[in-house]
Amino acid sequence: MPRWYFEDFTPGMTFEAKGPTLTREAIIDFARQFDPQPFHLDEEAGKKSLFGALAASGWHTAALAMRMMVDGWLNDTASLGSPGVDELRWVRPVLAGDTLSMKATVLAVKPSKSKPFLGAVQVKCEVFNQRAEPVMLVTNWGLIKKRGA
Repeated sequence: MPRWYFEDFTPGMTFEAKGPTLTREAIIDFARQFDPQPFHLDEEAGKKSLFGALAASGWHTAALAMRMMVDGWLNDTASLGSPGVDELRWVRPVLAGDTLSMKATVLAVKPSKSKPFLGAVQVKCEVFNQRAEPVMLVTNWGLIKKRGA
């Protein structure tokens, strides 16, 4: 049974989630599969890049953010998916040894006019490293089932 339904979300509500500590091996493994640019694959190339070190792909950070959302609250929510992302911004590189965390803030809630069994919830998720520096920002809408629908 979900803990949260559409009616439970209000603007200003927040959720927090802890994430992983990235290893060199995890950064390279993800890059080999999905974003094989030199600064994600090789420490020397990373040092010579704008990042100054081996850096995780932004898509790796986004995938980890999704995992934090799922573990932090989505698995306890009557979620029906998402129509997409409004904004995705990589603010600072994520490096080996960085430990991620997330704070999500509900920005808006809108009942659906065409589908009375659901509503949409807009959430801004801020991902931070262990120094509380922002590394990524994502704003998106989630479709949430209404209670009893």
